[in-house]
Amino acid sequence: MSTKETKGYVHGFTADEQDRLYRQARFTEHRVHDRLPFWRSRALLEVGCGVGAQTEILLRHFPELHVTGVDASEENLAIARERLARVPWAPGRYELRLGDAGRLRDATDTYDSAFLCWVLEHVADPALVLSEVRRVLRVGSPIVCTEVQNATFFLQPYSPHTLAYFGAFNDYQLELGGDPFVGAKLGNLLQRVGFTDIVTEVRTIHLDNRAPGERAEFLAYWTELLLSGAPGLLAAGKVSAETVEGMKQELSVVAHDPDAVFFYAFVQARARVG
Repeated sequence: MSTKETKGYVHGFTADEQDRLYRQARFTEHRVHDRLPFWRSRALLEVGCGVGAQTEILLRHFPELHVTGVDASEENLAIARERLARVPWAPGRYELRLGDAGRLRDATDTYDSAFLCWVLEHVADPALVLSEVRRVLRVGSPIVCTEVQNATFFLQPYSPHTLAYFGAFNDYQLELGGDPFVGAKLGNLLQRVGFTDIVTEVRTIHLDNRAPGERAEFLAYWTELLLSGAPGLLAAGKVSAETVEGMKQELSVVAHDPDAVFFYAFVQARARVG
């Protein structure tokens, strides 16, 4: 049994963060949910379902699907239940429960698909989680993991305060037991625990003068994402108020620069139970 533990969540569990997770899911939906292999699935396990933002999208995209969501935060699950109860296509099609993804209480061969999105970056032992997911999946079941690769981040104009802040952000996530670079490791992790037919796709977000509208939208989204970690980083003494203020000023400059460039890449891995 693994002795690794996650010591916290870099973004915190505030109401503002819960709302941000919903906006993030909608904003990235076309990139994350493109051509997911769940059309024949009926019983999907969503690990780290959080506030139910991805759950809602899965239920909308796949009308025959039932989703079982597992999360370690009762605060997030309460919001998920409240919001999904208002979604017209969701009643009777989901179950949300508090649990440890490394110790799933389900029997072997319970589900026919699995979905993990922005969760392994916050897990101390991703291999243990993926091993448990494999145990509860039936033979032939697809799994899709979408994860960050924070080393790819780049801005033009050059923004030293922002890069210093993001470096501290990543270091703090590592200190808390997560991994902001886990996206690049998905192939190894899935192979290590016995998945087959593993395919990884690097999904690049490269926005410049060719797409000024989308660039502006993404810069606003990314600014919100970065600032969501500021209270925790400041409280832990990982960054100074001057660094945060400098980052805000730099991001404003980038947002109004006619030659601004935003670059980031994440990784989506797909595999099957052999």
